[in-house]
Amino acid sequence: MHFSSVLSTALWVGFVHGYGAPGACSGACNIHDPSLVQRESDGVYFRFSTGNKISYASSSSIEGPWTAIGSVLPGGSSIDLAGNDDLWAPDAQVVNGVYYVYYSVSTFGVQDSAIGLATSDSMDADSWTDHGSTGIKSSSGSSYNAIDGNLFNDGGSYYMTFGSFWQDIFQAPMNGDATSVASSSYNVAFDPAGTHAVEGPYLYKNGNYYYLFFSAGICCGYDSSRPAAGEEYKIKVCRSSSATGGFVDANGVACTDGGGTVVLESHDNVYGPGGQGIFTDPSLGPVLYYHYVDTNIGYGDGQKLFGWNAIDFSSGWPVV
Repeated sequence: MHFSSVLSTALWVGFVHGYGAPGACSGACNIHDPSLVQRESDGVYFRFSTGNKISYASSSSIEGPWTAIGSVLPGGSSIDLAGNDDLWAPDAQVVNGVYYVYYSVSTFGVQDSAIGLATSDSMDADSWTDHGSTGIKSSSGSSYNAIDGNLFNDGGSYYMTFGSFWQDIFQAPMNGDATSVASSSYNVAFDPAGTHAVEGPYLYKNGNYYYLFFSAGICCGYDSSRPAAGEEYKIKVCRSSSATGGFVDANGVACTDGGGTVVLESHDNVYGPGGQGIFTDPSLGPVLYYHYVDTNIGYGDGQKLFGWNAIDFSSGWPVV
């Protein structure tokens, strides 16, 4: 290990337990699996989330007040799979000036799944067009579950990173306008232990490194069956000098061999943070956003809240 790696790891260890409280949120703050994007014309924030056939809301600030707009696809998806009227895990991006929202069609715990796409020129209500499947799909016996998609633009080359449990996180190149898969997928993160509870990837570049964030642990149902301490959702990260693989954690453990350094976990009244993304805020800089339950309010899935914290990458690893 090089001295620079030892130093960055030491800096990381010094910060690891000092988690800040989530940033303020007002208005419509009960959400699951958030995704953030800003409209280029006026800087308005739009936040998408699981439920109501992809719910979305707008605000003049990341703090709110968030105002509900409605559903991205009120008629559901054209993808011919069970769950096409109950869409999951949106990923909002801007591609060549058009607003893209990728979504998952599936039912809980099965592999009959696909990642679809809806687009809009404005993000106004009733402006979305469903394009159906991106071609990223899975069925029983597949290596992965084709949900939780996240698009990454690497200098004009597009990649979709996705996956949940089974053999965890995969990535596939996309075509030139990021509407469909271009070639075969490959594994970028895998936890060989237990139930392989890794999902929800999000790829973000800072400086010379590509950071692969993901959620690990048990996500849901805390009000009926709380997991053993430490087994609930948390946010982890690995990094690489390439967007397409070679991700390792702060100890040098490969992300494909159980690696993953904790970025945010349960603390104080915050429990089970996950379903994360990274947003470059024009005034705050890089921001980690996620959902969590506030133990002072309740543990139900419907009680999950929108959380966010600014991130410091100065040590070479993201610190909340």
